[in-house]
Amino acid sequence: MTQFYPSDQYGFARLLTEAERAALRRLRVVLDEKVRPVVNDYWDRGEFPEQIIDPLVELGMMNPVEVLAAGEKVRGLFAGFRNFEMARVDASVVTFYNAQSGLFRTTVSLGGSEAQVAELDPRISSYEYKGVFALTEPEHGSDIAGGLETTAAFEPGADGGQWVINGAKRWIGGAAQADVLAVFARDTADEQVKCFLVPTAAPGVGISKIERKTSLRIMQNADIELVDVRVAASSRLENINSFTDVAACLRNMRSDVAWIATGAAAGAYEAALKYVSGRSQFGKPLSSFQLIQEKLASMLTNVTASLAMVVSLTQAQDEGIYTDENSAMAKMFTARMLRETAALAREVCGGNGIVLDYDVARFHADAEAIYSYEGTDEINALILGRAITGIGAFR
Repeated sequence: MTQFYPSDQYGFARLLTEAERAALRRLRVVLDEKVRPVVNDYWDRGEFPEQIIDPLVELGMMNPVEVLAAGEKVRGLFAGFRNFEMARVDASVVTFYNAQSGLFRTTVSLGGSEAQVAELDPRISSYEYKGVFALTEPEHGSDIAGGLETTAAFEPGADGGQWVINGAKRWIGGAAQADVLAVFARDTADEQVKCFLVPTAAPGVGISKIERKTSLRIMQNADIELVDVRVAASSRLENINSFTDVAACLRNMRSDVAWIATGAAAGAYEAALKYVSGRSQFGKPLSSFQLIQEKLASMLTNVTASLAMVVSLTQAQDEGIYTDENSAMAKMFTARMLRETAALAREVCGGNGIVLDYDVARFHADAEAIYSYEGTDEINALILGRAITGIGAFR
């Protein structure tokens, strides 16, 4: 089989079915024609290109027609390569898409009751019902398990009662474009963390864009204020009753982010390879210099090692094997490799490595956000360390 990705040296894409590859080819056409030409300009302006949303949604990549027509199940491996494909083009775009396909959909599918999932998942998959994941708070990120301050108080009533939510959330990507926020709040009755589907248009919900970012500038992250926001009892996801249940969601989400980190590293490498192949110095192509080739080799090795890890992790998850430490290890490693690869890519491009025109600068800046979100390097190391030693070292 012809190499499906120029950065997939070991040919991991051969593990995909022909139907899965056909769906990814269709995605690639839209990315190349609709997304790639505009991302640098919108990144520079710190705005989201709204015109790309419909073309991406219309692809139906959560339940691709090629896969369903072949009688196949939509596998985690396909979803991983879908994230990889998008991340090769832009980290903000895949983060935006994954907010719906990964974070929000996972929260509902794992946290909702059977009836809630049956009602909502088809609407989430079709983008009829747009949502985002709202966990992080202004003063609590890594310590959110114990530090979460947003509260939810239940008020009984003839209509089944309602919840009154107060608090604040931060770094919530895509909130302004969503219909609903999956808000995690501490129940005032039992002090346990629960999850509520809060309409963005509900009275008491305030959403404001976080300005002056130097990373993921296309992604519109928001501060959210919740002041006496009232939602029906039926808005609570019934299977999230403690932070242990939240952690089960995070376990799945970190594998998504590991794929994103791997795809962004591939994008940085491919952009750097294109640059050095087309530029000459001292009368010779940059790609002919030994030091350039050594850096290219390091970048490709980083991408290959990351792909090996996420493919293996996802194959295990497709078999029903999920562990906190495996997801944490993958996110930690791939984000480190992305950071190193993006730095090397910028380096081989010299001064042009900080100019958006060559794409490398965007990957270099965006790597910093991916390195930190969905669990910092340190937190993921401690999750893995706890599994290794049996001792939690978080405090």
